[in-house]
Amino acid sequence: MNSPTWSRVTTRYASQLSKNRGGKEDQTFTLQDGRVLGYAEYGHPNGFPLLYFHGYPSSRLEASAVDNLTKRLRLRILSPDRPGFGLSSFQPNRRIIDYPADIKAFAQHLQLSKFAVLGGSGGGPYALACAHTLPREMLSAVGVMAGAPPWEAGPEKMTLGRRWLRWAAVNTPTALRILTDGLVGLLRWIVSTGPITKRIDKWLESTSKGEQEKEPLLAAEEPRSVVERREQLLRLAFEGFAQGSAASVQEARLLSEQDWGFKFEDIDFPVKLWHGTNDADAPVEMIRYMANRLPHGVLKEFDETHFTLANHLEEILAEFNPDTSSNPKEA
Repeated sequence: MNSPTWSRVTTRYASQLSKNRGGKEDQTFTLQDGRVLGYAEYGHPNGFPLLYFHGYPSSRLEASAVDNLTKRLRLRILSPDRPGFGLSSFQPNRRIIDYPADIKAFAQHLQLSKFAVLGGSGGGPYALACAHTLPREMLSAVGVMAGAPPWEAGPEKMTLGRRWLRWAAVNTPTALRILTDGLVGLLRWIVSTGPITKRIDKWLESTSKGEQEKEPLLAAEEPRSVVERREQLLRLAFEGFAQGSAASVQEARLLSEQDWGFKFEDIDFPVKLWHGTNDADAPVEMIRYMANRLPHGVLKEFDETHFTLANHLEEILAEFNPDTSSNPKEA
C-alpha cells in the first residue's frame, strides 16, 4: 500500500475522477431481466474498446487510474460494475460463468462489433469466463493482470486471511456481512475525522507534486483542490460498498470455489497473463497451474508484487490496441 507505484496510482485516481464524475463514469443501462448494469468510460473516446473488469472488492472507478495513459494508447476503456458493486443491481445465486451473458448484452448495447477484455485481480476469472463463452468474432484479445488464483491449484497456498475469508463467506455469510458493513462504516467515520483528513490532504499534496514533475500532462490539467481530490479518492475507496457488503461476501465465495463453471482446458482462445512472482495475494505457483492448462495461454512473469505490477501498465495495455500490439490476428 505504501509503495511508490501505489502512490502514483492513487494520485491518478484522485486527480482524474472529478473531471468524469456524473458524466461518463456514472452510466447505466438496463439488462433484459430488469437488472441495472453500471459502467464508466475512460481513455480515448474514439479508441479501440477495451472492457476492464475491476478487482475485488472494487468498482468501475478503478479504471480511472489509466485514463491519461489509455488516451495516449488510443484505447477506449469501458469498465462495468459487477452485480451488487457500485451502480449494478445485486444478482442472487449468480455464478462466474453467468457474467459473459451480461457482457454480451453490454457490448450489444454499446454497438461494439469487436472488443478486448482485461481482468485485473478479482476480475481475472470473469475475463477467462468471457474467453470461454463469448463468440470468437466478438473478441480481439483477452488478458488477466495479477489475476485471482484458482483454488483448485491448492488452497493451502493461500494466506491464512484468505482462507478465513473463504470459510466465513461459505459458512457464516450473514455474520460476515454484518461484520463487513460495520467495518466499512467505521472506516468511513475514521477518514472523516479531522486528524485523518489532514493526514490524507498532506499525503495528496506531496504525491501530487511528485506526479506533476514526472507527468507534465497531469500538471497541465485544470488544477483540482486537495479537498476535491480527497473526496474523489474516498469515493473510489468506498464505491464498491455503495449498496452494502452483500456483493463482496458473495464474490468472496465465488472466487474461492473449486469450480468456476468452466474448465481451463476448454478455453479455445488466446489468453495472456501478467503476474508478479512476489504476489502474496495470488501466489504465482497457482497462476502457473492455470496457465499450463490453458491451450493458448501465455504467462509473463515480473519481479513484482500484487500492487507493483502496475509499474508495467503501459506495456500491458499496449497489447490491446490491434494497430500497435503483437497479438496474432484472429481468423
